[in-house]
Amino acid sequence: MAISKHIIITSLFISLLLLHPLVQAIDQEMTSNNRGGSSFAPKMNCGVACEARCRLSSRQNLCKRACGTCCSRCNCVPPGTSGNQELCPCYYTMTTHGGRRKCP
Repeated sequence: MAISKHIIITSLFISLLLLHPLVQAIDQEMTSNNRGGSSFAPKMNCGVACEARCRLSSRQNLCKRACGTCCSRCNCVPPGTSGNQELCPCYYTMTTHGGRRKCP
């Protein structure tokens, strides 16, 4: 009877040792997802944000279309009607095939 208790305790201890790295990996993945703003960040209303961004543009339809594309990819639109693009790094770095900035 005493031997079976030792076997059970030993096997429980070994299984805990084997599961510990797996639990650590899952915990680390969950904390890195929360830090990066990744998939848990709320989706912004691109239509309203781009309407405000493009309201003074001379070519509003073109501005709203480009802004909408950038907003949906980056989930960010800089404040104001122009400039401030460095506040949204993804928005700031998007370029056209010609090398010009895509986002208004």
